[in-house]
Formats: sequence, structure tokens, C-alpha cells
Amino acid sequence: MISSLTPIFLASKSPRRRKLLKQLNLKFKSFSVDMDEKIYPKEKPFNAVLRLSREKLNLAKMNVKNGIIITADTIVVLDNIILGKPLNKKDAFRILRNLSGKTHTVYTGYSIFNSSNNKTISEYEKTEVTFRVLTDEEIENYIDGGSPMDKAGAYGIQDDFGAVFIKKINGCYYNVVGLPLAKFYHALLRIL
Repeated sequence: MISSLTPIFLASKSPRRRKLLKQLNLKFKSFSVDMDEKIYPKEKPFNAVLRLSREKLNLAKMNVKNGIIITADTIVVLDNIILGKPLNKKDAFRILRNLSGKTHTVYTGYSIFNSSNNKTISEYEKTEVTFRVLTDEEIENYIDGGSPMDKAGAYGIQDDFGAVFIKKINGCYYNVVGLPLAKFYHALLRIL
């Protein structure tokens, strides 16, 4: 278990990331940073998640003068196209229909800053996820439940019906949830 005299802050509105940090028995406070999560044309996925996590970190530093700050960003990539969070129900349907029966890659970038030693670590992880073939009715029922609207790729692998869309994964399960726990844990140890 990690214990730190320096307060820890998660700058994220993701309930999934809060839950993951609780799995590590971390004592932390959370707040959100609002920014446009714009992806640049031809930007490589790993560069995008690293850049976005760093930009969130820079914004979070304005709110925290003393502490360890954690930020992260997750994207889904299918056929070299970055899929963000759906704009609306129609967009969620389009995204899930495109993911059906195919393998996509989930990238999560995270940044950790420790104000006491002025160290920053930024890293990323990627995981391949294969969907089984989905019916239109399954997609519509899932969207009607409201779950896909705040998730990159319009699905959650954890805690909801989206879990049954998954045929297999290659890589870190927790990365798909929103933070690659094992890799993140070791980065946190290094930054202390």
C-alpha cells in the first residue's frame, strides 16, 4: 500500500478512475478540469493521450499548490481513426455499429506530478479489444440505458451491459476501464 504525507489529487470527473484509485487504497481528493479534448489531424494516438493528460495536468496545477496530481485520458482507435466520446445517441449507435465484430485499440495516457520534488511522469498503455458481432437491438438497448454517453468508444467494459460486447482482450483490462493500474502503481512509487 502506498502512503504519502503529501496530499494526492485526482483531476478527473471519471467515476471509474476514482474507483480504480480506491482499489489501490489511496487516500485522495478529486476535482475535475474542464478543457476541450481536441485531437489534432494525423496525431498519433499515444501522442494524443500523453498530450491531453499533460494539458489537464497544467490546468490542475492552477488549483493545487502542494500535492501529487494525477490526470489521465483514454481514447479508442479503430482502423487508425480515433473515436472519442459520442456526441449524441445517433453517434453512439454509429460508433458501436463500427466496433461490432472488429478489434480496436484502447490507449490511456496518464500524468503524475509531485510538487514536493517537482517530478512529473507521463506514460501510456495500449490494449487490444475484440468485440463480438452486435445486434442493432443490443446496441439500442445499451444506448437507451445512457451508459455509453460519457465513455470513449461509447462503451464500458466494467459494471454494465457493455461487458458482454467483448469477445477478448489482449493487454491490461484496467487500461480499458481508464487507468492501467499495475503500470500506474509503479509510476506512483517512482514519483514519491
